Amino acid sequence: MTNSFMLEVRNLNKSFGEVHAVKNLNFQIPKGEILGFLGPNGAGKTTTMRMITCFIPATSGTVHVDGLDTVTDSLEVRRRIGYLAENNPLYSDMTVEEYLTFVGEIRGLSGGQLRSRVNEMFTVCSLTGMKNRQIAHLSKGYRQRVGLAQALMHNPDLLILDEPTIGLDPNQIIEIRQLIRKIGAQKTVIYCSHILSEVSATCNRIMIINEGQIVGSGTAEELTANSARGNRYVVRVKADPTVVKNALGTVPGITQVATKPAGDWIIAEAFVDGAEDLGEAIFRCAVSNGWSLAELKHETASLEDVFIQLTRG
Repeated sequence: MTNSFMLEVRNLNKSFGEVHAVKNLNFQIPKGEILGFLGPNGAGKTTTMRMITCFIPATSGTVHVDGLDTVTDSLEVRRRIGYLAENNPLYSDMTVEEYLTFVGEIRGLSGGQLRSRVNEMFTVCSLTGMKNRQIAHLSKGYRQRVGLAQALMHNPDLLILDEPTIGLDPNQIIEIRQLIRKIGAQKTVIYCSHILSEVSATCNRIMIINEGQIVGSGTAEELTANSARGNRYVVRVKADPTVVKNALGTVPGITQVATKPAGDWIIAEAFVDGAEDLGEAIFRCAVSNGWSLAELKHETASLEDVFIQLTRG
């Protein structure tokens, strides 16, 4: 029976002396998903990725890659994983072609298969014009492309990317994002980054880890909808705050209203449950009560709001 999950993590723990870096992690990644893996510095992300890639052993728990155990089937698991580390270690004295050929040989490729794969990586990662360029003379963006190419050389099923856009300019970030999306159409990808807008734009699902534990998981829309700041309308009116709070509270779909003074005006936050557009209903409420209405806008929590809420309480 074919395994539908590319990665399964069960009761995973890792301790370094008295420091419990990863605490009882449990999650699964279906084949073909791009998972955004988020967390503040020291949250346990890198430790988790090192256990998945067989770099360090777990204190307890299990990790299975395409049904294979990272302890008993370590060599086969490594064959199925491509890894781009945050510091992107490259041999800067080699040309791009020399380096990718070297990586391919280490991965067991040879002859025509090796040449074909190197040429394919030139195309996939847009490196054709750089193949004879020494890596030391490449821009940061092209060095990241070479890092992605080495991670893909052996055609892995699971690709793990640790901060792949760090230090890139906006144009380079867009190029790498598009490349990751293209790769994600064929492979399972774990995308670790501190650039939350990139994760939101690139990933199918997001998982947030803090102090070694999962504190949030879902699509960007699900995480923001369930945030404490949630889905809300901001209304600025000139009226009695108690009247505003009571009147808006009667509008169907509004679950909570909070008001605060703003000079001669009142700012009301009307929190709503669901995706129904309540802008017109709120406007009619203001008109029927004779309020002077200066502003009415719909807001949702950002991924940054969710991240701060979940990692700082």
